Amino acid sequence: MNDGFPQAIKEMAHEYNRQAARLRQAYGELAELTATAQSDDQMVTVTVGPRGQIQDIELDPRVYRKLSPSELSHSIMEQIGAAVAQTAERTRELMEPFLPAGLPYEQIFGEEASLESFLPQPVDLRQFEEGANG
Repeated sequence: MNDGFPQAIKEMAHEYNRQAARLRQAYGELAELTATAQSDDQMVTVTVGPRGQIQDIELDPRVYRKLSPSELSHSIMEQIGAAVAQTAERTRELMEPFLPAGLPYEQIFGEEASLESFLPQPVDLRQFEEGANG
């Protein structure tokens, strides 16, 4: 047996362990991820969790005198959107280093993502059937 083979396996195992540790760390950060967005007038503050779930909504007591119900609703929704966008960007930053080169993040995790977007196309078996018959 080639003396370099065990060393190559050992180096691959070390690289695997290093990458797995990095991935565990990234997933740990993802689990703890939160984002907070506040309206320009500081009347509405929203905090969301790692998957965009609302964790907290804070309303300045003056908001009821300054904003109509529809304005308040709009402001809350706007801040939810801003906070969710922050978590989405941080998720991208954490996960992009683990994607294969040339495979865009959006293709796997974006709004248009589908299973078909990153799986190889099925093998056309007709070519094998024709070759066996001819």
